[in-house]
Amino acid sequence: MAASAVAAAPLLTSSPATAAPTSSSDAAVSLVLLGTNGGPPPLADRYGISSALVVNGRTYVVDCGRGAVTQYLRAGLSMPSLAGIFLTHLHADHIVDYYSFPLLAAGASGAQGFRSPIEVHGPGSAGISSTVTGAPGPVPGTVEMTKLAGQAYAASPTFFMTEHAGIDPATLLNVHDVLPPSAAGASAGHTAPVMAPFTVMENDDVLVTAVLVPHGAVFPAYAYRFDTDHGSVVFSGDTAPTPNVITLARNADVLVHEALYPDGLAGLGLTQALIDHILSSHTDVAELGRIAAESGVGTLVATHLSPGQRSVVSDSTWRKLLRESARTADFGGRVLLGTDLMHLPVCAGRT
Repeated sequence: MAASAVAAAPLLTSSPATAAPTSSSDAAVSLVLLGTNGGPPPLADRYGISSALVVNGRTYVVDCGRGAVTQYLRAGLSMPSLAGIFLTHLHADHIVDYYSFPLLAAGASGAQGFRSPIEVHGPGSAGISSTVTGAPGPVPGTVEMTKLAGQAYAASPTFFMTEHAGIDPATLLNVHDVLPPSAAGASAGHTAPVMAPFTVMENDDVLVTAVLVPHGAVFPAYAYRFDTDHGSVVFSGDTAPTPNVITLARNADVLVHEALYPDGLAGLGLTQALIDHILSSHTDVAELGRIAAESGVGTLVATHLSPGQRSVVSDSTWRKLLRESARTADFGGRVLLGTDLMHLPVCAGRT
């Protein structure tokens, strides 16, 4: 599974948008990319960043970008199988569809909804003051954000419950703020010190661990690793290059990593300040081969593509860039360009 020196790493094309439903797979663990766009602006041909990991028939969603609920269903995933949601950080493009899951599906009958509580894990508060008008005090973490979302959308469940046709979505969420160990010495001014992975959650399906990653002013921002009896998958979240991801991903079967093509930013009409921010808080696609090789992962999957517009950076260009990155780093594992609804069975040592 470790990387080896070869002439060029194999780069496989991803599944089409009409990928077979995950339920058709015999794999005990399956990865589904629900959306692969990087950044808040909505696109017509890529959905917002979101992924799903199906473990022994239970589904764990990582990030909930624009259209995550729609893509979840289009992928053939079972809403009653939803067991957990993990948020890497609280930027809008990673959370905008988060509360849509409970608001639309909690308590719904049959395959349209879920009736068992789901576990939600996401960053705690950064501990800094909000600069948003009308929102004084510290910025909310995941627990407080969920509470506020429930209050903002209180009318709908109230009306339904008045007519005995619904439930309070909050009753089907067990929400947990993820805070880094105090020993890491992390803070809003020191967002991602070098650290060892720490445990976020463990059950009969999976052990989930995390590390802090650097992503501009965002704190906390996490990468997550899912270890199962059948294979391991790591999600980088949004991050600049960091040794923390390499530590977390050591010998994993799959590394799902964000990808930035700097030259693609030039034609987007962005301010120089925004370009500088993007460059400093994300990972150049040219670095992915090195990160995969140093991690010793079996398969590298590029997602959170920026720019995501195919008219700016075509899929063929992304694949070429990934091949070059793998070849330069002598990464001998598989390399995949992530596309919406791509489905990948995960098997330890054989992904």
